[in-house]
Amino acid sequence: MTTDGSTTGTGAPAPSDRNSLTVGPDGPILLHDHHFVEQMAHFNRERVPERNVHAKGSGAFGTLEITEDISLYTCAAALQPGTTTDALARFSTVAGEMGSPDTWRDPRGFSLKFYTSEGNWDLVGNNTPVFFIRDTMKFPHFIRSQKRRGGNGLRDNDMQWDFWTHNPESAHQVTWLMGDRGIPRTWRHMNGYGSHTYLLHNAAGEKSWVKFHFISDQGVECLTQADANRIAGEDSDFHRRDLWEAIEAGDHPSWSFKIQVMPYDDAKTYRFNPFDLTKVWPHGDYPLIDVGTLRLDRNPDNHFAQIEQAAFEPSAIVPGIGFSPDKMLLGRVFAYADAHRHRIGANYQQLPVNRHRVEGAYTYQFDGPMAYDHTGDRPKYAPNSYDAPHSDLTGPAADGWEADGEFVRQAYTLREDDDDFGQAGTLVREVFDDAARDRFVATVAGHLLGGVSEPILEKALEYWKNVDAEIGKRIEEAVRTDAGQDVAPGPTEAEDVVRA
Repeated sequence: MTTDGSTTGTGAPAPSDRNSLTVGPDGPILLHDHHFVEQMAHFNRERVPERNVHAKGSGAFGTLEITEDISLYTCAAALQPGTTTDALARFSTVAGEMGSPDTWRDPRGFSLKFYTSEGNWDLVGNNTPVFFIRDTMKFPHFIRSQKRRGGNGLRDNDMQWDFWTHNPESAHQVTWLMGDRGIPRTWRHMNGYGSHTYLLHNAAGEKSWVKFHFISDQGVECLTQADANRIAGEDSDFHRRDLWEAIEAGDHPSWSFKIQVMPYDDAKTYRFNPFDLTKVWPHGDYPLIDVGTLRLDRNPDNHFAQIEQAAFEPSAIVPGIGFSPDKMLLGRVFAYADAHRHRIGANYQQLPVNRHRVEGAYTYQFDGPMAYDHTGDRPKYAPNSYDAPHSDLTGPAADGWEADGEFVRQAYTLREDDDDFGQAGTLVREVFDDAARDRFVATVAGHLLGGVSEPILEKALEYWKNVDAEIGKRIEEAVRTDAGQDVAPGPTEAEDVVRA
């Protein structure tokens, strides 16, 4: 028997490769969406042993110091004024393998682990505030389109643009990627974003929505394509080497920690869906609020033990911080921890780099392969008659939200300003200057000329016309006349860095 659509691993017709099963169009993903769980679990086991995504990277240790009072929004102990918390940061490229060059045009991972007094808090983000897709169901498909072809084992622009043009929600992130900030000069010279929307709640139980920002105190500086290509050939570990040498020399990089806060009820009527990961919240509506400083001042003693085995997961949250109806975030809550169980082992949280700092903690996770801690003869079940602690919270969740509706598979409910190309067009017209637009046209045209075939090329040209008619026209002219072959002319010594 044949099927018109795809199938599950057992051969049954797959219900959807586009939308996960949620409570209403804006509600949470349901655990009994077996196809989604199967897709995520299988995807996490496709690569052994390196990370399936963000394989190439490095990081360092430091501290998060809170200098401002945001107790109005959150009761999280680590976010109270005057608190200093040990931290670990890992930076990475997304699509490349362990041996790939640091200076490929690619988003950079910006992952943080805070060893708080209430348990580990992980913030898994990027150097961009948006992402290519808004539903985790598409994530395996997206990453495969950015990897290597099955036949020749090469990365392929044709495959990348085929995915992007079939998913126009990618336009905002692709515009960031092809713009000046597509290749940071160093990890020290880029911003970091939690990207997702999270929930905050204070001691009184009042809730707000939040986005986390880390603004580079070194400034934002980026490489031209030509300079990035040169460095890739000369030193494929350029970013890793730069961070290590800067910290060894006492030049400790820092980022100003800021947040955007949206009142809880605003999310219900805001002009676009605030949980859509392809959108940013305009600072005019929700300005940045100062919180503190992240500083990195200590290199790892062993890269494998402390960086390669470091496990960052958005499921690691603490009281005062919660999730939101962001479908990408909710899917990652499952997928990241499951990836660690496969890649490192079921007891990855017992490794020193991943171990929490909470005194007297009592977990009902027992045994399993490579168990380092043992618990003697204490009860392995709860409740029990041996005075072993157990939790039994009932009633409304302090970090929850209300949801209602039919089980559906669809994108978020459209609102007044919900479209795929609007914010990308604003970025091109209002954020880029003339010189940045010129470089953008050259970069996109050069990428399209790098093996993108019809009919995908025609779709890509239409994609950019939807972002901005004038920019789309210029890209098409460059492509049609082969003027985009020289993506970026060789810079002079004074031109090799773009300052944004």
